[in-house]
Amino acid sequence: MSDFAVQGWCPDAWHPMMAGDGLLVRVKPRLGRLTREQVLGLCDAAMTHGNGLIDMTRRANLQIRGVREAGWQAVLDRLLALNLVDADPAIEKRRNILVAPDWRTGDDSHRIASELQERLGELPGLSSKVGFVIDAGQATALCGEAGDFRIERGEKGNLILRADGRPAGVAVAPGKEADALIALANWFGESGGADAGRMVRHQAVLPDWAEGDILPAPPIARIPPGRHDLGSAYGLPFGRVKARFLAGMMETPPAGAIRLTPWRVLLLEGAPAARREGLLCDPADPLLRAEACPGAPYCPQATVETRDLAWRLAPHVEGRLHVSGCAKGCAHPRAADVTLTGREGLFDLCRNAPAGGPSLRSALGPAEILAHFGAA
Repeated sequence: MSDFAVQGWCPDAWHPMMAGDGLLVRVKPRLGRLTREQVLGLCDAAMTHGNGLIDMTRRANLQIRGVREAGWQAVLDRLLALNLVDADPAIEKRRNILVAPDWRTGDDSHRIASELQERLGELPGLSSKVGFVIDAGQATALCGEAGDFRIERGEKGNLILRADGRPAGVAVAPGKEADALIALANWFGESGGADAGRMVRHQAVLPDWAEGDILPAPPIARIPPGRHDLGSAYGLPFGRVKARFLAGMMETPPAGAIRLTPWRVLLLEGAPAARREGLLCDPADPLLRAEACPGAPYCPQATVETRDLAWRLAPHVEGRLHVSGCAKGCAHPRAADVTLTGREGLFDLCRNAPAGGPSLRSALGPAEILAHFGAA
């Protein structure tokens, strides 16, 4: 029997989720970008009505943690005033669009994502877990990230529509990309996709117009910490940052806006490169290869602390490390080179598997794990 419960929905600003430290309020910045004013306002709300902690998610969203129930309405009102939340809760629920973070104004990614945002009212009633990926740069940047309905650069240089879980897609005419995404989402709903939950698990045969044999273009490397054409990039250890610290990042040295990535790397637009204490500035930092969910006591489903162990263990693990508070594997749903899954206060160790995979060793305490990897 599973020792965790899979929620059938994801939180947003209109529908916060109770966590171990209070309400979790998810913010979905349009195009994954926040202006300086939006960052400062969001941070002020997090410090005034939450516990001052902010998480970056795998969908390039932000989550304000520890919001008191009495303060939720004030947080929502502030986010609405900052244009970080849609005034229609039904539209906000559908606003799950992951866009290649290095988009430029007017390019294909920006154009398609902007049009899709304006047409969300044409979508069926989908689960809040269902989302879109707009990866229309000159190469694919988001091929490893979850998303049910995808527009990607194809191997021949054109844009393709691809259903998640299918290795190839079909060419889509320029200017018709949003039409194709909306049509695929509607087909998903009409063909029983709600029962499967996600496109990758939906086994229905695709309609002819969505079936193709064009592979996505080869992927490019993730944006690493360091200098970038748009500014400077920094890694957030396990995706967490203090609101006061994030607000200060907009001032010293100044940044005009921030962009979020699904790799827990923050891009400060227009900011010169500078070392910032508490952030990951070295592209070779082993913490960039480590994933860890909030764990106990922040998540009520976790029975183990995760991030201190991951921090100590990361320099001693080759490849990707995933420390999960339970078998749900929220921080990294795919296989990792080394995965530790919390269970009844201890850990199961597996290799080349996702959280909850077949164990090589079971019921290990942190000290045993550190010793196993020579990190004691």
